[in-house]
Amino acid sequence: MANDDKEKKKVTIIIDGTPHEVDKDEISYVDLVTLSDPTYPQHPETTYSVTYKRGQGNKPEGTLSPGGTVKVKEGMVFNVSRTGQS
Repeated sequence: MANDDKEKKKVTIIIDGTPHEVDKDEISYVDLVTLSDPTYPQHPETTYSVTYKRGQGNKPEGTLSPGGTVKVKEGMVFNVSRTGQS
């Protein structure tokens, strides 16, 4: 009954000190902000700063901009902080 050739692997990422299990190869700015602040979809005018570390090989740390995505790996650490006005 397997529809996919391979199942998506679940990885645990850390957002603001809280572990979250995700089953994506990549995660988007919107997904990360929503995991950090579940009210974000109702307040898209609020902007956030999203930084990460312990990422994939050639880009182990950086900043994720609105509209951007990043490949996730086990134990990756994200910091999401509100920067805009609500």
